[in-house]
Amino acid sequence: MDESENRGLGFEAAPAKPEAYRVLARKYRPQDFTGLIGQEALVRTLSNAFATGRIAHAFMLTGVRGVGKTTTARIIARALNCIGPDGKAVTPTIHPCGVCDPCVAIAESRHVDVQEMDAASRTGIDDIREIIEGVRYAPASARYKVYIIDEVHMLSKQAFNGLLKTLEEPPPHVKFIFATTEIRKVPVTVLSRCQRFDLRRIETDELVRHLATIADTEQVKIEAAALAAIARAAEGSVRDALSLLDQAMAHDEGDTITAESVRAMLGLVDRSRVLDLFEKVLSGRVAEALNDLTELYDRGADPLAVMQDLLEITHFLTRVKVAPGAEGFFDGGSGEAARSADLAAKLSVPSLTRAWQMLLKGLFEVRDATRPIAAAEMALIRLAYAADLPPTDKLVRELMDADGAEPRARVPSAAPSTPRASVSSGSIATARAPAPQMTQETAPTLRTLEDIVTLAGARGASVLKVHLENDVHLVRLEVGQIEFRPGPRAPRTLAGDLAQKLKDWTGARWVVTLAREGGAPTLAEQKREKHAAQIEAVAQEPLVRAVLDRFPGAEIVGVHDRAAEEIAPAMDESSEG
Repeated sequence: MDESENRGLGFEAAPAKPEAYRVLARKYRPQDFTGLIGQEALVRTLSNAFATGRIAHAFMLTGVRGVGKTTTARIIARALNCIGPDGKAVTPTIHPCGVCDPCVAIAESRHVDVQEMDAASRTGIDDIREIIEGVRYAPASARYKVYIIDEVHMLSKQAFNGLLKTLEEPPPHVKFIFATTEIRKVPVTVLSRCQRFDLRRIETDELVRHLATIADTEQVKIEAAALAAIARAAEGSVRDALSLLDQAMAHDEGDTITAESVRAMLGLVDRSRVLDLFEKVLSGRVAEALNDLTELYDRGADPLAVMQDLLEITHFLTRVKVAPGAEGFFDGGSGEAARSADLAAKLSVPSLTRAWQMLLKGLFEVRDATRPIAAAEMALIRLAYAADLPPTDKLVRELMDADGAEPRARVPSAAPSTPRASVSSGSIATARAPAPQMTQETAPTLRTLEDIVTLAGARGASVLKVHLENDVHLVRLEVGQIEFRPGPRAPRTLAGDLAQKLKDWTGARWVVTLAREGGAPTLAEQKREKHAAQIEAVAQEPLVRAVLDRFPGAEIVGVHDRAAEEIAPAMDESSEG
């Protein structure tokens, strides 16, 4: 019965079902190691392992999102089980054919002997118990039973412990492949049983070439600057780059995808405009800088992206300053690169590092603010007004010179009766007489942690003083050496900051080391314990106990030693008399 007969009977021919669109990230997923870009070390190691038969029983793949961890795991699974186009291969191969039944089934995630588990949704010991029970049985049809566990760091502690024994001595027909973006959360007992591969970020130039190849295959015209913008926004992730390219193809209705349309899609800013903004801020032209920021914001620029670009410009200018010819934010032959070189020559490294710190703080403020544009404006205003300040080291030198000038000015009046001849012959000794006193003032004796805290408070290092009181568990303190265990809230730079401050304050080098365990309670904890002991002792007094019993719910909030408070004023009066 033909189509005309169908219509005559009242039926319409069913329209052909359109083929579902596959996004570029899935369509161009590598099927073998030849298509895996940017991971030459991994490919070389696995190629040698397969060639010599030294194939590990467990692999740990780690890296940022979108660099090919899951793809690599599937390629390894196919390489282990490929039987070749003729079905006669009996050994693993680093070049899976992609057409045999195991290769096709693994690519479609339906092979019974290759099981993929998402540890983010299956975190418990019961899920691992299924794997432990399953490894005892031989593969149903493949050469190896392969277990691919993605986001393995999400497993619970009990699940990791349950997997250890099987992971250390698995049956010869079982292979484990783990993938994670948080390698530090994986127990070291698991890492020591795996062959680890760190998949690196893809370089921007290599990612641009990869995107250009895919664009040619898809018959899409796109500017090189647009590809570069997409590659930079992807931050080394191939999947992110392909997703952005997919979005750009849908966003631009013209014949050619331009860099301007990509920047509009991503909320980015023309880098030359950001360089203008940076130059105006450091020149102190606040009103012009704020007008430029408002104009960029009105055109759709994200304030967070503007702050990130300003940070990248600061980093690029610093590199150009210390290593002329460095490339990064701007292409080496562009006009912006020449402008950057001129601007870097005018700026000092201290001013650039200060700009970096202030912009980095502003970045976090913009990210967390309810009105990001307002936070961005405030960050630029702070930076503009701080640009006129002299470097910190210059201020310190001027203060030290000013402090040192006062004793020298008082030297003549210190010994008015000294004969002229003795002053002339001993003028050098007389001029240097205050030196021991100055050295003793700048290099005090530090025997306890309380001495260091007191010195930090006297020198105006209030932040360091707070950390010393609350986050330092002292293990050992000697002249020139201090060892402590940092608390959980201690900053990572505490040891380095303390060593530098002690060197500045004492004029001697201090060795500051960190301990993993031990240490005395912090000064704050000791103070709280002393306070609690005082309250407990006072609470045992009969009169106090009677008051507490008479007023239910009352509590002791503080203890004052009236005798000590009365002695102190008396001592002050006697000293004045």
